[in-house]
Amino acid sequence: MSSPPDPLRLCVYATVAALTWLCGPVAVAFFAGLGLAGYLRARRQGLRRSSCLLRDVRMVLAYLTVLLVAALTATVRAWWPGGA
Repeated sequence: MSSPPDPLRLCVYATVAALTWLCGPVAVAFFAGLGLAGYLRARRQGLRRSSCLLRDVRMVLAYLTVLLVAALTATVRAWWPGGA
């Protein structure tokens, strides 16, 4: 039985979006959410080691979750009345 495909490119997209934060946190939220969904699916299929620099899929999931929460927080703060 072969191992499930590693969705590394989704982790890369989230990192690129983080580096381009100045373009807006919505892009970060989108790519982090996309990467998180891909890695969650791969983890459920048995992926335990990733080609991502973090290697451990749990670490990749934590990284993408932090990016997603930070981006959503920034988006809400920007659109909330009285937000900075």
